[in-house]
Amino acid sequence: MTGMPIRVLVVDDHTLFRRGLTALLDGDARFVVVGEAGDAGEAQRRAASLQPDVILLDNHLPGVNGVDALAGLREVAPQARVLMLTVSEDERDLAAALRGGAQGYLLKTADSDLLASAIERAVRGESTISPEMTGKLVTAFQTLQTGGEAAAPAADADPIHSLSPREQEILAHIARGASNKEIARALDIAETTVKIHVQHILRKLNLSSRVQAAVYAAARAG
Repeated sequence: MTGMPIRVLVVDDHTLFRRGLTALLDGDARFVVVGEAGDAGEAQRRAASLQPDVILLDNHLPGVNGVDALAGLREVAPQARVLMLTVSEDERDLAAALRGGAQGYLLKTADSDLLASAIERAVRGESTISPEMTGKLVTAFQTLQTGGEAAAPAADADPIHSLSPREQEILAHIARGASNKEIARALDIAETTVKIHVQHILRKLNLSSRVQAAVYAAARAG
């Protein structure tokens, strides 16, 4: 980003909530709402034509749930980051969102500062999960594991052992929700170095996002 406002697509079937959220974001110079949608089909069409930076996606949509629409949205707008914004505190919905590649999971009770921060973090490739949901990360990760192709590996085959000491250190910071900049400052290394380490961590653990890395670490710590 070079000073340009972050382009947001708002997807929610409740018109009053959608318009209120649009007004809130449009009142902040950091953001511009480029479009709205009330269902998954409309969201996919709007995402394809508008190519937003961030999609705020409700889960309870008519016809197709938000988590089920993730794959289609990511296909038509591959550069867009998707943030779930929902009332659901069900760890199964959280797990489905993580599996589908959502960049974060926010409850609609989130305050405006948390929402704004989450949108900015999403553009940087960082993740945010509502504090109320962090206690359910381990359960969500276990759901991801059981929904995968194989059971959890034996301890000596656990890919976490393939991480270097520095990568394990960075993984611990990711699990605490630290950004690349915060990790770089804490470890006194360059932010670009942190980014490279994160890429290596995700590849070695066969994960696709920082959120999955965080729940992976939390599951092993718990």
